Amino acid sequence: MRNNKNLFLKRLTTRQNCIIIGEVAQAHDGSLGMAHAYIDAIADAGADAVKFQTHIASAESTIHEPWRVKFSLQDKTRYDYWKRMEFTEDQWKGLRNHAEERGMFFLSSPFSSEAVDMLTRVGVDAWKIASGEVTNTPMFEGIVRTRLPVLLSTGMSLIHEVDEAVKEIQAAGLPLVILQCTSMYPTPAEKIGLNMIPFFRERYNCLAGLSDHSSKIFPGIVAASMNIDVLEVHVTLSREMFGPDVLASLTTHELGMLVEGIRFVETMMDHPVDKDGMADSLKVMRQLFTKSIVTRKSIKAGSIIKEKDLAIKKPGGGLPAERLSEVIGMRLLKTVSADHILQEGDLEKR
Repeated sequence: MRNNKNLFLKRLTTRQNCIIIGEVAQAHDGSLGMAHAYIDAIADAGADAVKFQTHIASAESTIHEPWRVKFSLQDKTRYDYWKRMEFTEDQWKGLRNHAEERGMFFLSSPFSSEAVDMLTRVGVDAWKIASGEVTNTPMFEGIVRTRLPVLLSTGMSLIHEVDEAVKEIQAAGLPLVILQCTSMYPTPAEKIGLNMIPFFRERYNCLAGLSDHSSKIFPGIVAASMNIDVLEVHVTLSREMFGPDVLASLTTHELGMLVEGIRFVETMMDHPVDKDGMADSLKVMRQLFTKSIVTRKSIKAGSIIKEKDLAIKKPGGGLPAERLSEVIGMRLLKTVSADHILQEGDLEKR
């Protein structure tokens, strides 16, 4: 396994561009083959990282856990569902290796201390902490020991809870990215909260980003114009797929559009334009689209130019239109034909 820990941290600290994460979550529906298919689709879309969620049912849930949305006809309880979402440690290693082969960072959110231990052995490039785990102090302790960067979601957290989590992470000296997030699926435009990104940066003096559940490409593109460091979006292969997150996900085709849009925005923002310099570089284009003072008819040398003798026509490159009043009344030094583009040397200087 390559040492992606340093690579991920380098991407964060050198701020080459926003790290775009395709979140699979439970979209694989317990199928290992489907999980691998998502890795390929997310890589093909141009994302930098793929992220899963690692659930160990016996370590994180009880049979009494209620459904958020009762979507599964084959699972009697939420616990049964988490059980069906489990992969073995070797299967997780296979997923990690696949992501690595496709040139992507590999992340997975743990939901128990046992999941942290297993993912540490598997090898993740950074930790994504879901907002529901922000107060899970024992799990934090295991994460701190790994010395890996932390992406901290804030979807349903109170500010004082985020304060405490940040305090613990920063006290341990771990690289930190705070992700603005709203735990609504899908998130409507008025609840996305891009205003929180600069708030988090200033409050915690750390990197910041967006974990978006809107199912739209627009929030990520606008957030890119705010120089976010990380963007995470849920991904589905199709809107017709099964699962609780489909409504809050981008299709892999839309993910590709999002990546293209963000990279366009980043390139645009990295290259401020000097207007005069840009106009100078467009001299050829300017000559095609601007206009010159031209003669309406043939005029003999020595004639005094009258207003009726002149017109304004393309192309540019001759005396510009704004000098028309100056040219009227000047003496012509040579005989010219109709549509002659007047030049400085055609006229007697006053």
